[in-house]
Amino acid sequence: MIVDRNVEIPMRDGAILVANVYRPDADGRFPALTALGPYGKDVHISENFPQVYAYIQKNQRSILENSSGRYLQHEMPDVECLVREGYVVVRADIRGTGKTPGFQDPNSPQEYQDGYDLVEWAARQSWSSGRVGMIGVSYHAVGQWMVAAQRPPHLACILPWHGTAEYYDCRTRQGGIFCDGFNAFWWERQRLNQHGNPRSPFKDMFTGERNTGPASLSDEELEANRARYVDTLLSHPLLDEWYKSRIPTYENIEVPALVVANWNGVGLHLRGTVEGFTKIASKQKWLRIETGPYFTTAMLPENIDLQLRFLDHFLKDIDNGWDEEPRVRVCVRSADDKIARWIEDNAWPLSSTVWNRLYLDPSRQELSAQEVSAPASASFDSEGSGIAFRTPPLTEDLTFAGPIKLRLWVSSTSPDMDLFVTLRAYDPAGKEIAFYGSVDPRSPVSQGWLRVSHRKKDPAKSREWLPVHTHDEELWLSPGEIAPVDIPIWPASVSLPAGSRLELLVSGQDFVREQQEGGHAGIRPHLHQHPLDRPKERFQGSYQIHTGPEQESYLLLPVIPAASERSS
Repeated sequence: MIVDRNVEIPMRDGAILVANVYRPDADGRFPALTALGPYGKDVHISENFPQVYAYIQKNQRSILENSSGRYLQHEMPDVECLVREGYVVVRADIRGTGKTPGFQDPNSPQEYQDGYDLVEWAARQSWSSGRVGMIGVSYHAVGQWMVAAQRPPHLACILPWHGTAEYYDCRTRQGGIFCDGFNAFWWERQRLNQHGNPRSPFKDMFTGERNTGPASLSDEELEANRARYVDTLLSHPLLDEWYKSRIPTYENIEVPALVVANWNGVGLHLRGTVEGFTKIASKQKWLRIETGPYFTTAMLPENIDLQLRFLDHFLKDIDNGWDEEPRVRVCVRSADDKIARWIEDNAWPLSSTVWNRLYLDPSRQELSAQEVSAPASASFDSEGSGIAFRTPPLTEDLTFAGPIKLRLWVSSTSPDMDLFVTLRAYDPAGKEIAFYGSVDPRSPVSQGWLRVSHRKKDPAKSREWLPVHTHDEELWLSPGEIAPVDIPIWPASVSLPAGSRLELLVSGQDFVREQQEGGHAGIRPHLHQHPLDRPKERFQGSYQIHTGPEQESYLLLPVIPAASERSS
């Protein structure tokens, strides 16, 4: 493999991106794969996220046995494995980060325009076959939707792995509520890798020098050369034109796409990745929903093989049977956090889905298949632990896989409500069934969020199983008003044995466990606690849930009957 380091790639406005070009040490022309991100093209994963690398060393040795491991990086497949199969990988730092100078403004329209220019530059090089794909995980996947929507002439396919297409509802403002926990933490890390930062802790894996380039900018120069990321997000509470410029035009995306989501990505990428698959116009698109450690699955040898089969078919015209792949393939998680089975289908939601309603019974705090026959209500304090509804022990095994919805009728003594919904499960012995999530080693089954003033839905886009909120105006509650709200709970899958129980927790604040080994506590990286977004005078009060024949409050569950499963 030949590595051309620090290649300066011109952009249409005269700026440059700095990239590494990994290419086969052989004559000929090869398809190119581009990736554009903020974490440092020269930073090894052991430097950037040592805990993830330690997990690989302990639990996923097959990754290190599949290559030299010298080029493993955060949120990227192993480039060495792709190059040896006849691909050129162009890995660039976005503006203002790592080796690329400029104004640091992540997730901006300018960045996605740069992504277009990067694709077209790769197509013109002497080593290029003229056909280009895009690769990468999380941040590197998010940009693929935006670049593809611009229709670069030489872009032949995309492979977004764990990357939401929805910048508003699925990344920065779940249900309209600002997620300061993740965004503030994430932005602090980005500032460490700002170009010219003399105090960056990240080292160049090729030279051992500071990753942020030779320039040493003063604090004042660094401040002037970057966006005010968190402040800007706070200044846009609604889905306005600023946000719309950062969400793709789905109908423009027509290139083949292999979209990979992970059940364990609740709170950041899962929902927006799956919905990206459903919304794009491509007639050649495939969805995989997997489980497992979030930041390493793209490096696993079996998944490198999956990526290569897709890329070979669309970038090299190899007839390898890819067209016969089921359009949808999802795993079902077992109660012990393993894979119970895979289900293959050609539709999402799965064609075998039976939509079951479990009704909330406030008088007994139960989830029941029986409708509530008389009006009832239950109250909880907005700053308390909320109210939980549990099913009786299941009389038979239960498998569900797909999107979930909660319909509630609510009122409050406050003019607005922030609702936090957590779906949990317990085994027959009463022990919680939890999963190794992206940010929590004991993640619940799923979660959902909604700011009640954002309850307005788009009737043309909403479905019974997936409400779509416009987030374009605030509808505050009047005193005594009882309002219906539909809360999307993020997609989930699990197979529960008979005797297990489901629990629905509805609260006015984040679900947080007690501190656990390793420093994790509930969903702490995804907390919603910024005082400017959640002033007490607007949200503090007594919240009520109402139910009855005229006010049905229920959980809509995507049950997969055992007899109708097509599994492998």
